[in-house]
Amino acid sequence: MPELRPMLATPSTHVPRGEEWCHEVKWDGVRALGSLDGGAVTLTSRNGNRITPAWPELVTPPTGVRDLVVDGEIIALNERGVPDFRVLAERMHVRNVATVARLAARITATYMVFDLLRLDGEDLCALPLHERRRRLAELDLGRSGWQVPAEYDDGAMLFEATRAQGLEGIVSKRRDSTYRPGERSHHWLKLPHRHRGSFVVGGWRPQVGTSDRLASLLVGEPTADGLAYRGRVGSGIGAKQSRALAELLAPLARASSPFADEVPRADADGTWWVDPVVVVDVDTHGLGYERLRQPSYQGVRTDLTPEDL
Repeated sequence: MPELRPMLATPSTHVPRGEEWCHEVKWDGVRALGSLDGGAVTLTSRNGNRITPAWPELVTPPTGVRDLVVDGEIIALNERGVPDFRVLAERMHVRNVATVARLAARITATYMVFDLLRLDGEDLCALPLHERRRRLAELDLGRSGWQVPAEYDDGAMLFEATRAQGLEGIVSKRRDSTYRPGERSHHWLKLPHRHRGSFVVGGWRPQVGTSDRLASLLVGEPTADGLAYRGRVGSGIGAKQSRALAELLAPLARASSPFADEVPRADADGTWWVDPVVVVDVDTHGLGYERLRQPSYQGVRTDLTPEDL
């Protein structure tokens, strides 16, 4: 397989409009290039590592194809039927054959193939996306564990639908875009969803090398079993927010963790625990995760108490 790297999308905050754009679901999985050469399928990660042994259910070649290179995302569904990276995490680095087989039987992966880069010796990267997609749609992927995801004309509709379903977001692509390996292109735009929620502060960590400069918060979610730990939030806490939070939390210091479950040692070490009475708003990536993903502090909710949550 040629030493290719996946083409990357540029982050955006607005869904582009116009007939020149098509739109796809942004999958919460593992990006991979797939190749078929001499009857054998090889899967390669975004950074060029061979990851084929981890995904035995995805190495059956498409029917009637002798040679190809595709781009896509390996996904698995969580208990809600939504693609979820954390479901794949247990499998990503396993190479022991017996362990891989056991995990594959329990967590079935699917390869969502959204681009075709080579077919039967022909390099297709210079062709426009709509032509590459047309040829991809003509392939027989029925027995391979591969699927070609749908594309949509109405990006705004897809953006709202994926938000409502708790999906990761969308990717918008120009129909005339060529495939430029390894490049981050403005012809591909990614629009991940950010979700805002309210959480209770249970502790804070100082900036490395200091004892009083608040750098991050440890937050939790009230449950029937007590305050469940949801993660550490540092993004969005600048100098001004740090001083205000430190002043607010200082009178609430306590000797032990207020969380009902065990806080990972990497988060607990050096933490100053506080009484769980302060509520803050946090933006996060995705819904339904045990730990907040890419959380960003948004502010204190003086109008809410933990009981309100």
